[in-house]
Amino acid sequence: MANSTLSAVTERIVNRSKSSRTAYLARIRAAMEPRPRRTDMGCSNLAHGMAACGPADKARITGNRGPCIAIVSAYNDMLSAHQPYETYPALIKQVVSAAGGVARFAGGVPAMCDGVTQGMEGMELSLFSRDVIAQSAAVALSHDLFDGALMLGICDKIVPGLVTGALTFGHLPMIFVPGGPMPTGIGNAEKAKVRQAYAKGEATRDDLLASEAAAYHSPGTCTFYGTANSNQMMMEMMGLHLPGASFVPPGTPERDAFTRLAAQRVTEMFGKAEEHAVGVMVDEKSFVNAVVGLLATGGSTNHTIHLIAMAKAGGIQLDWDDFHDLAAVVPLIASVYPSGNADVNDFHKSGGLAAVIGELLDAGLLHKDIRTVNGTDLSAYATTARYENDALSWGERARGTNPAIISTIATPFAADGGLKVLKGNLGRCVAKTSAVKPQYQSIKAPCRVFEDQEEMQAAFKAGELHRDVVCVVRFQGPKANGMPELHKLTPPLGVLQDLGFKVALVTDGRMSGASGKVLSAIHVTPEALADGPLAKLRDGDVIHIDCETGVLQAEVSDEEFAARAPAQVKKVSQWGVGRELFAPFRQVVSAADKGASVFSYDGEY
Repeated sequence: MANSTLSAVTERIVNRSKSSRTAYLARIRAAMEPRPRRTDMGCSNLAHGMAACGPADKARITGNRGPCIAIVSAYNDMLSAHQPYETYPALIKQVVSAAGGVARFAGGVPAMCDGVTQGMEGMELSLFSRDVIAQSAAVALSHDLFDGALMLGICDKIVPGLVTGALTFGHLPMIFVPGGPMPTGIGNAEKAKVRQAYAKGEATRDDLLASEAAAYHSPGTCTFYGTANSNQMMMEMMGLHLPGASFVPPGTPERDAFTRLAAQRVTEMFGKAEEHAVGVMVDEKSFVNAVVGLLATGGSTNHTIHLIAMAKAGGIQLDWDDFHDLAAVVPLIASVYPSGNADVNDFHKSGGLAAVIGELLDAGLLHKDIRTVNGTDLSAYATTARYENDALSWGERARGTNPAIISTIATPFAADGGLKVLKGNLGRCVAKTSAVKPQYQSIKAPCRVFEDQEEMQAAFKAGELHRDVVCVVRFQGPKANGMPELHKLTPPLGVLQDLGFKVALVTDGRMSGASGKVLSAIHVTPEALADGPLAKLRDGDVIHIDCETGVLQAEVSDEEFAARAPAQVKKVSQWGVGRELFAPFRQVVSAADKGASVFSYDGEY
């Protein structure tokens, strides 16, 4: 039986989305017929579309003998997570051809790495890249020659962008194809220790680089449980991956077996649009499952933004209150860095997502009856995938094998999902508590106000923050500078906390999916540049943050706060590293709690 809160939250999302979801489904169902659309194309159009094909593929396309499958890929060979995708198209084409279809590389989408741009100017393009990826996927599919698609992407903004793009072509069957994590390098605790030592001046740059290079060292995703690996979790929770596909390492026969099976499976969906169309398959229950998975595994706070944007592309209206209410009943049952010491490889070996899904299903905390690309309900995703004799099979129900990494509903690592929505006279924000010890989840202290992370870093180095303090970094929202991650602030804040001070961060920017042990009230909305209350804060104002009571409050009287003139932004940069090209995005982007999206869907929703 479904948990009553799960049912209630799902029902209110359905009711809230009734008009927009109805309009969306009507639109994609109108696009389903007639299929294949290429039969109605002008001869010149079709000739252009198949000019590069060989004779056999041309015969299949013109004779409508089998499906034409699009490959949309985030491949580049600079980024470790996407480098493995280099070999996927050839493998996919071979399998689809053997199954009677034609696979075409329809287009690539950009993929940038927050790890590379962290603390750099390029990070100000990061969040906006999600919407560029959605647009790029739409361009790739716009030739309308296709009967299905395989979406190849894995990291932070790439999967949310690909999902958004996919849902705009929701009349097509689609499967998402992951790449897998790199092998485990040095331990996450050791890596964090070196970072803090460097922040204190106790380690050299060479020491730090050696540590980082030992952690990020080969093809595959980073092995901590940040946004990239949270993406993979969500794709399984929503049934968009094949069961067990998420955390199989790249460059292995098992990884290739999953890719082959995805290519075979999407080919089999040909002619069954209503049953397998991605926009019909992914519904309100699918998105609720993604939120539950995020909470149960201590996933990335970035998805409190991305899931809202992704859902809206399918006519579904998510809200931060949905996350908050589900967090009260979904316990934390995975302990993966930064919420624990294990990495995703340890997690996968200990039963992985299959064990987590099984626990949640048994407790009625997931919707079992969603549609999946596997052609089954979600229960198949709670079984162990086996690779033997170059073939995949699924058998018994998966169980966690290491209670220090995967726990049970009865004995969770935390009773709630480690995600809070805080409210008060400073606005509305998100706080991730899964990695923050209980004694650090509330604070009342004077604030120090900064306009960028460089100012705060300088104050830390000058010894000005060695006290109980709430550090406010404002003018970091989507309208101001694209809402960059401020992950470089974690080491100095961690140092202060380890010295015995009570510290916290308040910002209208983001933190990394690897947000750690320091209390951070992030995604504050309305943002400072949009007349948000953060713009009225002054050094020394006492700020009260309490994750138990949900408070984000400046202890300033209503009268005084109303009388204050908001600070004017001084340091927002508009030029360099391509930022000038994104001025239109900054002008129209929505607030963080609305998905920080440039897509308004006006006229439809």
